[in-house]
Amino acid sequence: MRVFAVAEHRRGELNPISIELLNLANSIKGDGTSEAIVIGSDVSAYAEELAKYADKVWKIEDESLAEYNPELYVDVLMQLFSKEKPDIVLVGNTAMGSEFAPYLASKLNAPVVTDAVGVDVSNGIKVSRYIFQGKLMVDVLLREADTYVITIRQGVFKEEQEASGGIVDAGIKPSVTPSRQFVGFVEPEVGEVDISQADIIVSVGRGIEDASNIELAEELASLLGGVVAGSRPVIDNGWLPKDRQVGISGKTVKPKLYLALGISGAFQHIMGMKDSELIIAVNKDPEAPIFGVAHYGVVGDIFEIVPELVEKLREAKG
Repeated sequence: MRVFAVAEHRRGELNPISIELLNLANSIKGDGTSEAIVIGSDVSAYAEELAKYADKVWKIEDESLAEYNPELYVDVLMQLFSKEKPDIVLVGNTAMGSEFAPYLASKLNAPVVTDAVGVDVSNGIKVSRYIFQGKLMVDVLLREADTYVITIRQGVFKEEQEASGGIVDAGIKPSVTPSRQFVGFVEPEVGEVDISQADIIVSVGRGIEDASNIELAEELASLLGGVVAGSRPVIDNGWLPKDRQVGISGKTVKPKLYLALGISGAFQHIMGMKDSELIIAVNKDPEAPIFGVAHYGVVGDIFEIVPELVEKLREAKG
């Protein structure tokens, strides 16, 4: 099976979703190949990085591709796919990917599934995704087709599978004049950190009680070298920005350490953090669902336990 992953980059940086797409591609390719496609005006550096995780990297370069344009992306991808037939095309479920993936699928006459969190190719093509605002997960069995297009949720496929692929200049240039042109780039308002890439997360829930108590979690996170995140009630109350939300309606995270403070563990939250390497939960309620996924649990008051932990860490750091 030939699995192609369309890499994404912006302002000189490769989006980590590009590597995650290749991690998935490597896990489902079987005896086939994982192949990255990187599009832009000068993409050699990106191609070299992608080659560490792909069997082959296709470069598509032209000055007109310096900035993302869905019409040009689909045009050059269709030129490549007319020569190199894909079985599956993986795209990040980002603002960019969500825009051009359906357009590409239409051109390929291919089934498309968006925001996937699982792909199984053992018996046909089965894709897992959430519906009803994350309340249910469904497995979608796709109809037989020559090619499938799937957009992938960021932060799900972080287990790296290294490869050592070659880089090929596809020799493709845009063949159309787009109906819209790039005018300028406006930086979005974002937080200081991307929790989906953090190794250590101190996450707070309703048990934190008040916005003023977030400072306690921030102090602990600072001592641990981590970042602060939260469950939906914390974000809904405006105590943390939206980009710090963990869960189905927020971000999926897989840190090395996930410390859950005062989080009961609603299904929607658990599905966003259950694959963390080490989960430690602190909650007053011994029946809290979070203990069902935690590797270690402490039944107690976070306002008694966290200050003691902070003090011990200060002592350890001298």
